[in-house]
Amino acid sequence: MNLNFPHPLMAPVVELALKAGEAILPFWRVNVAVTAKSDDSPVTAADMAAHHLILAGLTALDPSIPVLSEEDANIPQSVRAGWQRWWLVDPLDGTKEFISGSEEFTVNIALIEQGRVVFGVVSMPTNGRFYVGGAGLGAWRGDKGAEPLPIQVREVPAAGEVFTVVASRRHSSPEQERLLAGLSDSLGELQLANIGSSLKFCLLAEGAADCYPRLAPTSQWDTAAAQGVLEGAGGEVLDLNGEPFCYPARESLLNGFFLALPAKAAWREKLLALARG
Repeated sequence: MNLNFPHPLMAPVVELALKAGEAILPFWRVNVAVTAKSDDSPVTAADMAAHHLILAGLTALDPSIPVLSEEDANIPQSVRAGWQRWWLVDPLDGTKEFISGSEEFTVNIALIEQGRVVFGVVSMPTNGRFYVGGAGLGAWRGDKGAEPLPIQVREVPAAGEVFTVVASRRHSSPEQERLLAGLSDSLGELQLANIGSSLKFCLLAEGAADCYPRLAPTSQWDTAAAQGVLEGAGGEVLDLNGEPFCYPARESLLNGFFLALPAKAAWREKLLALARG
C-alpha cells in the first residue's frame, strides 16, 4: 500500500495503528479476562497489548514527543501543562463493544499541538480499514489491499436520503434527547445511525451522516483522533459556545459536551441554539 500523506508522521502512525489492531485481534471473541479500572470502566489484555505496542512505536518515531494514553493516563497536570506537542491515544476505543463481540471498536492515535489536533488516525482491527486526516491536510479512508481514497463531509443529505444523526449505542442524556427532538421539529424526519466508538465521527467524515451531537460524557482519548479525520474532511467539532473543540492540559481528562458537523452546514446556528437549550 502506498501511503503518501502530506504530514511526515501520518504514514508511520497509520502503520502503527494497523499493527496495534493485529495485536488486539487474538483476544477478540475469546473468553478474555476483564478487569475494572478505578472508574469502573473495563480493561482487557487486548487494551494493554495495543497500548504497549503503540507506546514503543511512537517513542521510536520521536522520543521527544510525550504520550498520553488511556492505559497510562496518571500523569500530573503540572507535567502535562509543560507539553507543547504530544500524542493522545486510545489503544482500544470501544472496549465494551470489543467484550460483547461487536466489530465496532477502534485504535485511536492523535497528534496534538498547543491543545489542537494536528492529525488523527482511526483504525478498525477486524477489517483493516483506517481513517486518517487533519485540518488543512485532507482526510482519507483506506481499505486492505487498496489505495487510500480521499473522503469529504456532505453539506446536505443526498437526494432521496434523510438527515442522519449519529448517536451512541450506549450513552445518551436528557439534554441529548431534547436536542434530537428539536432537530426533528426543525429539519423534519431524522434517521438515527447507532454505532460504537470513534466511528461516529468517521461516518460524518465520509459523508454517510450529517451530525453527531454528544451531550454526554467522553474522555479526551475517545475523540481527538477522529476529530482530526473529520476536520480534514471539511467538518468541525464545536463546544456549546460555538468555539473549536480543544484539548488543554487541564486537571480533568473528561471532555465537555460537543457538536460534530460539516463546517459549512446551513443549520449550524440552529444546532448550537438547540444544544444550549
